[in-house]
Amino acid sequence: MNNDVCRLTGAEFPLFAFSHCRDVVVAVSRAGGFGVLGGSSFTPEALEIELNWIDDHVEGRPYGIDILIPENQAFGANVSVDQLVAQIPRAQRDFVSNLLASHGVEPRLGDEVLASWRPTTLPDVAEALMDVAFRHPIKLIANALGIAPASMINRARKHGVPVAALVGAKEHAVRQVNAGVDIIVAQGGEAGGHCGEVSTLVLVPEVIRAVKSVPVLAAGGIMTGRQMAACVALGAQGAWTGSVWLATTEAETSPTFREKMVTATSRDTVRSKARTGKPARQLRSAWHDAWEAKDSPGTLPLPLMPMLSQPALAQVDKAADGGNTKARELVTYFVGQGVGLVEGIRSARAVVQDFQEEFAEVLEALQTIY
Repeated sequence: MNNDVCRLTGAEFPLFAFSHCRDVVVAVSRAGGFGVLGGSSFTPEALEIELNWIDDHVEGRPYGIDILIPENQAFGANVSVDQLVAQIPRAQRDFVSNLLASHGVEPRLGDEVLASWRPTTLPDVAEALMDVAFRHPIKLIANALGIAPASMINRARKHGVPVAALVGAKEHAVRQVNAGVDIIVAQGGEAGGHCGEVSTLVLVPEVIRAVKSVPVLAAGGIMTGRQMAACVALGAQGAWTGSVWLATTEAETSPTFREKMVTATSRDTVRSKARTGKPARQLRSAWHDAWEAKDSPGTLPLPLMPMLSQPALAQVDKAADGGNTKARELVTYFVGQGVGLVEGIRSARAVVQDFQEEFAEVLEALQTIY
């Protein structure tokens, strides 16, 4: 394909694959798509290792990075990790400990454990992540959860790297364009992770109409080449995908979660604050049922909630993968409504090939119709 997005990023086929796993990023880019590493999963030191590995294995193919920098922080930029840990109330700590224990998982949630899950969404850490990213040959940098900060846009301009921003509403897209981003990712409410409430089918043409000359990628529930072709018919220049890669052999997801993906329906997800403190779509589990119950102490704001939930859910995954059937009830992860289209576990390369073949078949079929 040859459109603005492909010219800006060097993508051969504009199938953008967001993943926290470097293996997925490399496999997708080498297969002709465009891998995007979720950089906020790592400390700056760890990100350097990940990007070095990608550079060594991607065979010169283009790839990008997504760094999550929230527009609004519940705490100041200069707060320390120890100060954040001290802000996590005893009620929420005890609630999670009791929840884990009731499912046969030994809770290990002392201060030192909570502090080990460093909040990479704080501005100073995000700047350090960008320091690392721009030392590598990235072809795209993306931001979610608000307006792309001026420092990201200015540094990207200096390095000749296009900036993408994820939006869930038309007015957010307009603000991003006014801020200077190069590509808009219109992400419908079907998407996994942080998302809005407007469906992809409505949001994509609404955003395209609003931003006019800025290229738009469609996101939210896209799991097949047929869906990608439909979004291109709406005016998008490609697809931004995430959930489909969670059901691949290379993914960072636990074996138990991948098993649950295969059996899940599109109605088995929930948009909840129970993992990050902001509305994010996940596979519904006993974790969410507990936080919605009457005896729940209530969720915490970002970044306190993930500092509590991430180590707890990591313990859950380990227990479930070890054969604890009660722990399996708690297993969850970010995933969109497209999970209902997952029929099995495939390699990332096979997913890219299926997208390309189905996309081409649909375009050919449309030409014969008209």
